[in-house]
Amino acid sequence: MTRLLTSFSFSVLLLSACSHIQPEYRSSTSATESVYETGLQAEGTTAASQINWQDYFVDERLKLLIETALNNNRDLQAATARIEQARARFRIQDSRRLPTVAASGSAIRSRIPTDSAGLGGVAGGEQNANGPSSVTFNNFDIGVGIASYELDFWGRLSNLSEAARAEYLATEAAQRAFYISLIGDVASTYFDLIETKAQIDLAEDTMRSREEGLRLAEIRLESGITSALDFHQSQALLTQAEQALSSQKLLEAQNRNQLTVLIGGKFPNALPSGLSLGEQTSGLRLDAGLPSDLLLVRPDVLSAEQRLRSASANIAVARTAFFPTISLTGSGGFTSSDLDDLFDSDSLTWSFGPSVSLPIFDAGARKADLALARAVEEEAVANYDLTIQNAFRDVSNSLAGRRWLAELVDARLRNVDAQEQIARLAQLQYDEGVANYLEVLDAERNLFTARQSLLQARRMEDQNSVSLFIALGGGLSSDGPSN
Repeated sequence: MTRLLTSFSFSVLLLSACSHIQPEYRSSTSATESVYETGLQAEGTTAASQINWQDYFVDERLKLLIETALNNNRDLQAATARIEQARARFRIQDSRRLPTVAASGSAIRSRIPTDSAGLGGVAGGEQNANGPSSVTFNNFDIGVGIASYELDFWGRLSNLSEAARAEYLATEAAQRAFYISLIGDVASTYFDLIETKAQIDLAEDTMRSREEGLRLAEIRLESGITSALDFHQSQALLTQAEQALSSQKLLEAQNRNQLTVLIGGKFPNALPSGLSLGEQTSGLRLDAGLPSDLLLVRPDVLSAEQRLRSASANIAVARTAFFPTISLTGSGGFTSSDLDDLFDSDSLTWSFGPSVSLPIFDAGARKADLALARAVEEEAVANYDLTIQNAFRDVSNSLAGRRWLAELVDARLRNVDAQEQIARLAQLQYDEGVANYLEVLDAERNLFTARQSLLQARRMEDQNSVSLFIALGGGLSSDGPSN
């Protein structure tokens, strides 16, 4: 019997080692450029993936807000909890590759009547006229057993474990992607808030100036120096600033509410003073590197790759359904009616038996499962390719922004200087009676619009620097989520 079991076990191990169905992992086949567009990839000195967010940002107020968001944001907490769920599912699935061994023990004392008429007898075997009316006996049992352990001949369990492991790694990478995305969202919303405050200050300063202009226009109207047209034009000029002020205050409230959600609650107490637009850059010149580098540093790409691996493993699982399922059940132990004799060799018991299962007719269910697994893999391939394409797009857009937004800020700065000169000269000519008030009105409007546009361009430039940092995989630090 021992030789038979040994031979059977050896055959099982040999067959198991030679018959595993391996997943056929397919990497992305999407065409990508070897370098980014010429003219946009200005060489830098530092790779973004080597910089943590604390070193990239210089505004202490922004740093405190980001730190608060990373500690309190509910979406990030949920993403972290999903990692623990995926890790637990992987451990559960991986444990099924090994047999489950359980120990059991029991002690039973039983009394059985010898016939249906002897139910009134007492324990120990009472006597009546026809003999004993009942029998009382003990049974002690202790043992160890394996219940239905599936032999992984075709790799079903190992592929299920690999699929669960890939899902766990994908969830972990997705959490890291959300981590750096949250950093970017906080910074972007913070810059929006800075711009709205600067726009409010501009509108209030403009209102005060135009209220004074309206007062002078009213005096001139009452003195008969100017017509009512100039007075009403001054009123219209004032309402422009008033409308801008109301709109910016609404945006300020919306941006502040959005930032409150991102940081997960109220603003921290005693916030340090912040920097203005244009002072947010750290001076670090980021090196874009090669497009292929993104496949290694972007967490969203890594997450999509792991989900593709999981889908490939599930195809291998579906293919194993066409082969027999072989399970083993075995147990061994001791049983005796006397506790003192429980561990004697004569009390030894054991049982062992394999079982084989192979569906003969399932109305095409296994073929449908395989087709479903392959369709899921096709979706995973498409999502992986799309994630890579989006990553390249993000970097290319940010590189374009790094070049063209700098030129835009410079052009708008020069435009503000020119509009200030035009407004000053138009007012002088109007005061001297050379120009009409419509020229002053147009000059004031153009100057106000130019100043608004400059603030917008500086905000866009600051946001683009953050977008490039995030797009290149920067932001993870030593105290960030584990790799």
